[in-house]
Amino acid sequence: MGLTRQYLRYGPAALFGLVASARGNAAFVALRGERGRCVAVPACEHVFVWDTRKGEKVLILKGLKQEVSCLCPSPDGLHMAVGYEDGSIRVFSLLNGEVNITFNGHKAAVTALQYDHLGGRLVSGSKDTDVIVWDVINESGLYRLKGHKDAVTQVLFLKEKNLLVTSGKDTLVKWWDLDTQHCFKTLVGHRTEVWGMALISEEKRLITGSADSELRVWDITYIQEVKDPDEPESKKSKESSPGAEENTEEDETLELDEHPEERLIKCSKVGSIMREGRDRIVTLATDRTGKILACHGTDAVLEVFAVLSEEEVQKKLEKKVKKAKKKAKKNSEEEPEKSVELSLQEEIQRVTNIRASSKIKSFDLILSPKGELKIVLLLQNNIIESYNLNLLAQVPQAVRASKITIGGHRSDVRTLAFSSDNIAILSAAAESVKIWNRSTLQCIRTMDCEYALCSLFVPGDRQVIIGTKTGKLQLYDLASGSLMETLDAHDGALWSIALSPDQRGFVTGGADKCVKFWEFELVKDESSVQKRLSMKHVRVLQLDEDVLCVRYSPNQKLLAVSLLDCTVKVFYIDTLKFFLSLYGHKLPVLCMDISYDGTLIATGSADRNVKIWGLDFGDCHRSLFAHDDSVMYLQFVAKSHLFFTAGKDGKIKQWDADKFEHIQTLEGHHQEVWCLALSPNGDYVVSASHDKSLRLWERTREPLVLEEEREMQREAEYEESVAKEDQPVVAGETQGETGLAGKKTIETIKAAEQIMEAIELYREETAKLKEHEAICKAAGKEIPFPVNPILRAYGNITPSAYVLEVFKKVKSSELEESLLVLPFSYVPDLLRLFNEYIHLGSEVELLCRALLFLLKIHFGQITSNHMLVTVIENLKKTTISRVSEARDVLGFNMAGLQYLKREIEAKDEVTFFADATDRFEEKKRKRKKKEKMILAVL
Repeated sequence: MGLTRQYLRYGPAALFGLVASARGNAAFVALRGERGRCVAVPACEHVFVWDTRKGEKVLILKGLKQEVSCLCPSPDGLHMAVGYEDGSIRVFSLLNGEVNITFNGHKAAVTALQYDHLGGRLVSGSKDTDVIVWDVINESGLYRLKGHKDAVTQVLFLKEKNLLVTSGKDTLVKWWDLDTQHCFKTLVGHRTEVWGMALISEEKRLITGSADSELRVWDITYIQEVKDPDEPESKKSKESSPGAEENTEEDETLELDEHPEERLIKCSKVGSIMREGRDRIVTLATDRTGKILACHGTDAVLEVFAVLSEEEVQKKLEKKVKKAKKKAKKNSEEEPEKSVELSLQEEIQRVTNIRASSKIKSFDLILSPKGELKIVLLLQNNIIESYNLNLLAQVPQAVRASKITIGGHRSDVRTLAFSSDNIAILSAAAESVKIWNRSTLQCIRTMDCEYALCSLFVPGDRQVIIGTKTGKLQLYDLASGSLMETLDAHDGALWSIALSPDQRGFVTGGADKCVKFWEFELVKDESSVQKRLSMKHVRVLQLDEDVLCVRYSPNQKLLAVSLLDCTVKVFYIDTLKFFLSLYGHKLPVLCMDISYDGTLIATGSADRNVKIWGLDFGDCHRSLFAHDDSVMYLQFVAKSHLFFTAGKDGKIKQWDADKFEHIQTLEGHHQEVWCLALSPNGDYVVSASHDKSLRLWERTREPLVLEEEREMQREAEYEESVAKEDQPVVAGETQGETGLAGKKTIETIKAAEQIMEAIELYREETAKLKEHEAICKAAGKEIPFPVNPILRAYGNITPSAYVLEVFKKVKSSELEESLLVLPFSYVPDLLRLFNEYIHLGSEVELLCRALLFLLKIHFGQITSNHMLVTVIENLKKTTISRVSEARDVLGFNMAGLQYLKREIEAKDEVTFFADATDRFEEKKRKRKKKEKMILAVL
């Protein structure tokens, strides 16, 4: 077997150039107890927490691979729930930025997240049309609610009642009773998708936003509230009389039959508030108090409304009645006055409109006790803006408090370049050129430019040249950050620029079918004594087609030119005579590069292929299917025949041009990769994507073996296919409105396998122990028993204790799904072990949860198995006794904590009054002292 060639692995080093992704939503977070200062925003797979006052990144909640789609901070401000594109939810601690809980239940992107008012439950809605309620404290899924026919857009808990409201793109708003886990009411008053919802007026009103300019307002009346004051006595009498139970049940069923949907609430449309925007609602939300309502469409305007409280409504109504009476007196009408009512527009008043600098994607707002409204806007073009609005002013005007922009470009980066010392990175977009420090990732220069398409550092790294879409060459000085010179180089877009190997000039290719040669020269300005760098046009090569890419050979003898007719033509530089034509691509060649020794040229095309050619005869060595979309950029690693390609499929791939092998794929970008640049020493790769992010990749010392890489790839594909298989069916469960919260993942399968292995070990060890006892009995002496190495590693524990250890290691959120995958042959042993553990009083809560779930899913098989009758009987006794013990302990602890709470409150009250008395005495002393001084002076 021959030696396998070793490569070095490139790994992700950093993500920069991104302020916020437009996919998810922005949310205020309370860091160090301060509200309204820090804001959390999605940033590709991470969540960035920015200090809006300083414009600095305070915290990064690091994700894995999937893009963030939704954020929701917990009511206590200590945690942040983050939903991802693959349907997973992770709960982070805002104190240290670490992941506390992971929930897997959705099959598609999470679109809505909401905590209940205590923060104990979390509800999530997804593109897979399901709504799942999660128990945050127990770290497990409670149930899945099925009913929507399209993606869920918003989910809201009702504080006082155990109810949930959900809206979807299927035009429906559904009301769910969480006690019975079913949908008891559906609002069908919308013609198009319901994009947003908000509860106002102490949850007595619901506002929905759709694809038109109407905000529909619905009145909510709780049926129980109406009944309670009217008939408390009748209820009591019914409860007290033992024969009345049957009658009440009959009455209730009659009521339900008459109005099945109005058992808990009545929801009727009151009217509409008209928005100024004509397009669909994107976000509709209120602040925590429910006093302020705001919404925006697909434009740059945020509309802010004030919701009047009951007292304010009453005052306004009284004023209106007085006015009506005065009017009646004036007109001397003696007719009975008509009932005066407030219109909806008077109850929900427009405050102001805030126009942002670009399209708004999301917002969040906080109302301070002083009446100042703080608003944060996440914009489409990589900006976060914050505004302050004084609601107590006569005419409230929004004042922009801060704007976070310096950390990234407003539009997609179309060109990248490395300085010759590997330290500086140039990135240019449609509006600006930025220079970044590679080690600190800080932006050190920002210069305004036209739409940039190509760029290079001038030898010496003191100036940069940008080629623009209008065909101009722009020369910038980095020290001053100023534009030194602009030349009209081409009549069309300037697609490509290449520095000559002797570093005395460069060549440009454009859409005007010309290749132009330029030289650097020093010219004297009239204004200054010193000479400055300039560019001089030397020669031109006229061609028949638009030029897309130009490259010099390292010996400066040949020039390769890619044309719009899908060919690459090679010319001699000295005479500009034609040498070779490389044809074979079905679509135009968008990028190419020549190796350091001038023997190979690699071309990447819009036909998704990369072709490797010899430069001596122009023969095609190999054609490689490189990407799933157009190949956008290609570059060789310095002093090697390895090269990188970037594709519109969001991937960056490394290839070997000698062996024609794919070495590795750098995955990280979530959308099209436009360009990349390799550092001159080959240690770093920087890439730019449509997701607005710049990523730095670093060459590590870790060797990469191709066989191992392929094996890992196959394993990953297998794991993905396993997770996509059909979910296991639970016996006796109907396909109704509810279902299990979790889903089968590779983690749940692995957990089930670990439980199975532990039970197998337990069986083997118990069998061995019986054999050993029999041998000892026959021999009539004690023979030492060999301990299993796994049990020794756990500190010589018993096989049954080892099963419990493995069971405890299963994540709480994955327990049900792991038990669902577990074959029934392992269940009898597990039930016997559960009996043993519960009898000893260890992990009672966890084991009871697992036991009840196993009984639920295997009920038929367990009840029909005569061997398990005694086991179930024993379990019944031990479980009831142990659970009642645990309940007693909890009750005692709760009573103790409440007693301590009362003690502390009493002590605080005493100290408060003591402080107040001390302060009063101090003031008295000071006053007496002052009076004495005045008397002394007199």
